[in-house]
Amino acid sequence: MTLSPERLAITIAAHAADRKASDIVALDLREVAGYTDFFVICSGNTDRQTKAIHDAIHVGLKKQGGLLPRRVEGVGGSRWILMDYLDVVVHIFTPDTRDFYRLESLWGDVPRREFDPQELLAELPASSAAS
Repeated sequence: MTLSPERLAITIAAHAADRKASDIVALDLREVAGYTDFFVICSGNTDRQTKAIHDAIHVGLKKQGGLLPRRVEGVGGSRWILMDYLDVVVHIFTPDTRDFYRLESLWGDVPRREFDPQELLAELPASSAAS
C-alpha cells in the first residue's frame, strides 16, 4: 500500500492521537525543503508517553502498509523522538523539550494544519484503534 505524503501525515497523526498525543500539527514543507514534505509534531506528557506514541506509529504503519521508518533517533531518552519516513518526519516531544526547541516557530512561514484528535481517530482502521 502506497500512501501520498499528505495521507501518510494524517495517518501518523491519527496513530499519535490514539495514544493521547497533544498539540498535533503538520507543517507543509514542500515549498521550502527538499528532504521531506511534512513534519508531524506532537507532544506526550511524559517520556513514557512519547515512547508509547512512537510505538503506536511504528506498529500501526508497519501493520497498515508495511512501512518502516528510514531512521529513528531519541528513543532512549524519549524527550524528543524523531522518526524519518522520508516524505514525512515525525517529531514527538515532551512539553518542556518542545517549548525549548520551538520547531513550529523556526518553520513559522510554512502552511500549518492543526488536527482535532477525535477526527483523527476516525481515520484509523477499526483494528488499529486502541490496540
